[in-house]
Amino acid sequence: MRLFIAEKPSMAREISKCLPENKNIQKRNGYFIQGDDVVTWVVGHVLHQAEPGDYDDKYIRWRSEDLPIVPKEWKLLVTDSSRSQFEVVKDLISKADLVVNAGDPDREGQLLVDEVLEFVGNTKPVQRILLNALDEKSIHSALKGLRDNKDFYNLYQSALARARADWLIGMNLSRAYTLSERRKGHKVTLPIGRVKTPTLALVVRRERELEAFKPVDYFTVKVLYEHTNGNFWATWQPTDEQKGLDPDGRLINKAIAEGLVETLSNSPQGKIKQVTKSKKKDPQRLPLALSSLQVLAGKAFSYDPQTVLDTAQKLYEKKLTSYPRSDCEYLPPNQFEDRLPILRNFMNCGDNRLQGWARGANPSIKSRAWNEKKITAHHAIIPTTVPCQLGTLTETERNIYFLIAQSYIAQFYGEHEYEQTKITVEQCDESFVANGRVVIEDGWKLLYSRQKSQKDGVASVDKQDDEDLTDDRGAELTGKEEQIEESDHLPSVKKNDPVTYRDSSIDAKRTKPPSRFTPSTLLQAMKEIHKFVKNEDLKKQLKAVSGIGTEATRSNIIDELIKRDFMKTSGKKQVLSPTQTGYLLVDALPEELLYPDETAIWEERLALVSDGEDTLEAFLSDQIAFLQKLIDKLSFGSAVPAGAMQPNVVRTITSNQGNRPMSGNAIAPEELAKFKDCPQCKEGKLIPRNGKFGEFLGCNNYPTCKYTEPVGGPNSSSGSGSFNGGRNRTEPPVNIDVPPSEQKYKCPRCGKGFFVPVEQRGRTSWVCSNRSECRTTCSDVNGKPSIYANET
Repeated sequence: MRLFIAEKPSMAREISKCLPENKNIQKRNGYFIQGDDVVTWVVGHVLHQAEPGDYDDKYIRWRSEDLPIVPKEWKLLVTDSSRSQFEVVKDLISKADLVVNAGDPDREGQLLVDEVLEFVGNTKPVQRILLNALDEKSIHSALKGLRDNKDFYNLYQSALARARADWLIGMNLSRAYTLSERRKGHKVTLPIGRVKTPTLALVVRRERELEAFKPVDYFTVKVLYEHTNGNFWATWQPTDEQKGLDPDGRLINKAIAEGLVETLSNSPQGKIKQVTKSKKKDPQRLPLALSSLQVLAGKAFSYDPQTVLDTAQKLYEKKLTSYPRSDCEYLPPNQFEDRLPILRNFMNCGDNRLQGWARGANPSIKSRAWNEKKITAHHAIIPTTVPCQLGTLTETERNIYFLIAQSYIAQFYGEHEYEQTKITVEQCDESFVANGRVVIEDGWKLLYSRQKSQKDGVASVDKQDDEDLTDDRGAELTGKEEQIEESDHLPSVKKNDPVTYRDSSIDAKRTKPPSRFTPSTLLQAMKEIHKFVKNEDLKKQLKAVSGIGTEATRSNIIDELIKRDFMKTSGKKQVLSPTQTGYLLVDALPEELLYPDETAIWEERLALVSDGEDTLEAFLSDQIAFLQKLIDKLSFGSAVPAGAMQPNVVRTITSNQGNRPMSGNAIAPEELAKFKDCPQCKEGKLIPRNGKFGEFLGCNNYPTCKYTEPVGGPNSSSGSGSFNGGRNRTEPPVNIDVPPSEQKYKCPRCGKGFFVPVEQRGRTSWVCSNRSECRTTCSDVNGKPSIYANET
């Protein structure tokens, strides 16, 4: 018996229809029978990583002394909701002579089936089928190309490395930083993830850039020149030494612009200093990977990434498009022959634009997309040979299919050709530049020209973003970097030709703030994470890395951050902004977890494991060392402003089991000696604790002695104290008195308090002095609160 193990029932059903016996398919409970072949499925992860408490009961309670938790042998457990299907798969494996891994053709698909085979101790031979589409032709082709599953062992190791590293970081650092924050009175649970955390930090940093943004007014000077062959406008290019420029090369002194214009008008003769002409070609935009489809659909239709993925999955299951979770933008040459039936299908699909474009396509054109060397486990998302009637699809499905079809048809249009002209004029020892572009051949860009109408219920991309689909940060280039407006036509000129000043304009402009992320632009930022690294030296190295997260997980990560209330969306464009909890999480963590540098390097390491150039063991060893380093940085001492508590008072962690105080045995004897004796048992010491209602003092002989009293109580050594009283008290925290001379940085959140520096985990942080109403905390940047760091 040959046993196929697919990832989901729909895939199993389609495989069973294409098996060579060609007999009636018999449906059983959890599998299909087709002659001597059986096809079953695993319904996603039927196995999951064991929790720390599954390794040892002591890990059920969150305690700093147990960290880091590193399993000696990794355990998987059967997921309760999938137990019955797991038993079906396990029984079929025991009866099989040959097993075929039919998981999705990516890292996770490899893991889903391989981990089951290893869990049950399979010793049968295993083959691998790679299905990039579920139409019959694709499945028949894949069945003829079965490979030894051992060829994908490194991919499986990479998936294990990712899963185990995520477990180590999530389980340990979530506990460590949650315990640390609870000791400071923040009743929160902080989920730390190697991808989620730097993604949230992108949104928080962007929001703080907006809060700190101060617009700058500046001016540009444009001159109308007369030439014997025609007039043209040129833009002034000031030198670096020009007075009146800000550090970014913008002219901020209008008087200088006015003086320049007066000088030019008094001496109107100039000459052509340089003319450059060049014919250029833009190759066809590559077909779509999942992330580029998500970004394009976000800009065209304001769809969030998860909606795009879910819709692409539906089209895939309807056999209309290929595998949706692809990170590849290239196509295998052996599918080039499918172009004719696919293009013919568009001519009858029910969309006027697709029909017209398909008729105008040239099937003999073979774009750069057809490149075997660029193919990974899957290829770009394209239409299949199955005919599609757009009228039978939902509006969202029609729109997503349209974008996929549009990018495919574009491969059979020529390159976009144009002539680029740059004219430099010299007048009064100043330079002025004019750019012009004359289109010679529209080529593939004909499909992406601006279209204001909406036909057949399908909207087109409103604007062609040919070169880049990335997020516009809103920065406006000026001075030498000024983006010169291009003219459709410039007169024919030669070097040293005379020109005459005829008119000028001084345009007042203002710098724009950075744009808030939307789900689609945040996803693009995750993919192009090299643009956001802290270490500039890593940019070139990380540009080749495909970002943080995977094509399949990025949208889920963004959705989870929203659902768990770390960030929120607003407005028609679904712009993202952090919540109070999001700020707290980011401000509680060190830069190693907030910037993508380390995480992006991990992704590169995982790619090396996939290629057999790195190992699971070496990767995890480095992750454990990184984990230990971060935990060692956490000082479980006090984060107390000067004067708030006596310096000898030591704050201890609390259990996550309600407000029950923990044992004081972790405090060194020499430290215990500094505390007052317990007035009830006469044997213990009153040490600081955190409870449900804040800070209090309790006997370290708990639970034998349950005596407590408020911080600053009659028997306390801590003076007046600034935190909450005993376990049954609800007084608000005491505000911090800030002298007028220290009131430099007003809290923007409450508008009442001022930031004051505190020592926290061996580094300085800033907290709002209005503690009774505001718990705002931010990091220190060069001796200032981070949100004021850009002020001079």
